[in-house]
Amino acid sequence: MAEVIEVGEGNGAEAIARAVEVLAGGGLVALPTETVYGLAACADDERAVARIFAAKGRPSHNPLIVHVPDVGAARAVAGTWPAAADRMARAFWPGPVTLVVPRGASVVAAVAAGGPTVALRAPASAITLAILRRLGRPVAAPSANRSQGVSPTRAEHVVSSLGARVDLVIDAGPCAVGLESAVVDVSREPARLLRPGTVDLEQLRAVLPELVPYDGAGDAQRSSPGQDRRHYAPAARLSLVESVDLADAARRAPGPTGLLLLDARPDLPVAWSQVLGRDPRHYASGLFAALWAADAAGCRSLIVELPPRSPAWSAVLDRLQRAAAPG
Repeated sequence: MAEVIEVGEGNGAEAIARAVEVLAGGGLVALPTETVYGLAACADDERAVARIFAAKGRPSHNPLIVHVPDVGAARAVAGTWPAAADRMARAFWPGPVTLVVPRGASVVAAVAAGGPTVALRAPASAITLAILRRLGRPVAAPSANRSQGVSPTRAEHVVSSLGARVDLVIDAGPCAVGLESAVVDVSREPARLLRPGTVDLEQLRAVLPELVPYDGAGDAQRSSPGQDRRHYAPAARLSLVESVDLADAARRAPGPTGLLLLDARPDLPVAWSQVLGRDPRHYASGLFAALWAADAAGCRSLIVELPPRSPAWSAVLDRLQRAAAPG
């Protein structure tokens, strides 16, 4: 089983030193971020990067996000640094926005799935930023779970999913944001939103007005993760259902059945239920943990009350629709 260091008062320096030691030696470290826990390896180490793909069971065509501590480190990794990247990074880093830019030679080709671009982000986690600064090298870090499964927002999710496939887990508690970053491709014009995040399109356009939504259709070469039709999926069969149809869906679903709700529904007795509410940010922060809990409760079916179809909910809807896609 993986080594786990729980970060608390007085042991931050120990956790940082141990993480740097493992990463520098070619190991895999689960690092906490504000979005989800990432499975990190040095992005300039071909063998270490290969271990990420093997540990996750991730297909080689699916690129990884590279994590850096700041804009200066990002510029050193990029082949070129577009003006749009500079504007976005200075507005949103550290934070849950990833920028796709031309790839520099220092990044292993497999990180970018062999493509000409690389996805970069500076995470808003004090412990992870300290590790990146001490290491002095960029790290590739997709979500620390098996491919297509529910992303981990707690250290125990990482251990449950990966076990001994990861060398070290830095446990800094639950992730505050809870959904993966928005991904913006600034390597071409106009810039394109490849994956929605909790920083929504309106907020992104306030900095980059020319930004357009894009679903990746027609691109032979992927430049961003999170594009699989099925992703973020629990073991339970997930169905998205309108509020008025919840009772009928609960009656028909193979049990044990779980419910994930916007509002409490005591009239729907099922094996498991959780209310995440109508605040999209609060809902996002608890979504993946709720999916993990439904699986832990033994749910065979999970019925999810369909959230509002509005821009504020776009990231949540994206994750739920991919989780509900047929396997």
